[in-house]
Amino acid sequence: MHNGGVPEEIEREERLRVSATAACRHLAAWWELNARDLPWRFGRTTPWGVMVSEVMSQQTQMSRVVPYWESWMAVWPDAAALAVASTAEVITAWGRLGYPRRALRLQECARVVAEEYANELPHTYEELVALPGVGDYTASAVLSFAFGERVAVIDTNIRRVLSRVFLGVESRGGAASRAERELAGRVLPEEMPERDASGSSVIWNQAVMELGATVCTAKAPQCGDCPLRGECAFLAAGLPGLGERRTRPRQRFQGTDRQVRGIILNALRQAAAQAARGVADGRLETGAPGAVPRSQIEQLWPDHVQLDACIASLDEDGLLDMLPDGSLRLPQ
Repeated sequence: MHNGGVPEEIEREERLRVSATAACRHLAAWWELNARDLPWRFGRTTPWGVMVSEVMSQQTQMSRVVPYWESWMAVWPDAAALAVASTAEVITAWGRLGYPRRALRLQECARVVAEEYANELPHTYEELVALPGVGDYTASAVLSFAFGERVAVIDTNIRRVLSRVFLGVESRGGAASRAERELAGRVLPEEMPERDASGSSVIWNQAVMELGATVCTAKAPQCGDCPLRGECAFLAAGLPGLGERRTRPRQRFQGTDRQVRGIILNALRQAAAQAARGVADGRLETGAPGAVPRSQIEQLWPDHVQLDACIASLDEDGLLDMLPDGSLRLPQ
């Protein structure tokens, strides 16, 4: 018992409720003035457009995503349009966003949506997570951002902000723990009448994520500019453990299989584009259109053992075709 007979757990829960209510109000005001004007926000796109933005944004900075998203949606504005595109077109349009397997999974998702849901994204969590390439985060984000459902969205940025503000400790990354999921649900605003938009769970989810991306960053939080500095237990405690370990560890890129795979795909994209220009100009290619000869492939990377392993992995992922003469091309 504590504080005149009030159980400590109840008192702690009441403090959390009061802090979360104040944080919701301050964050909504901050969001209204500081939200980045991304083309898939503020009701300017379809639920499918939100889905595309979420898939593209996985492990990729928003600023890099915008031009790709705009070009993509101009060509394939809905699931049905993407479903009938060629694999080569999809991989080429994905460009340098990284992790190109996401592009193929997005097309697989589009085919299911077009064929089984009459080209409309399903509205339930269970149906969304059953789609190819859609996990808990993407399903929750679509439900919140596209359909306005009250659901906790949990990504790295949100986990970092909630852990710092309400628990006073640093988020350590990895898979979301049960405690982190419970906290996200406990501080999620109850839906308020239309006249009080600050109580919206949709605004809360977007604003917490935005705050983590732009202000409450992993290594250099701008606490002086933070709208939650008055509620932040982490700031009050003196930022304990800040910088000891990154929320998301930095991944080495130079010399990795990921770099080699990107080099190979870039060469195939350039060959496909050159072949397309040749067809448009009325010129015919010798050999398979858009194919890169083995001799040129071997010049892409000096370690041929690593090169062959990356070619094999790209083939296994369905990202290239290996032709009988040893040349490679994007899937047709």
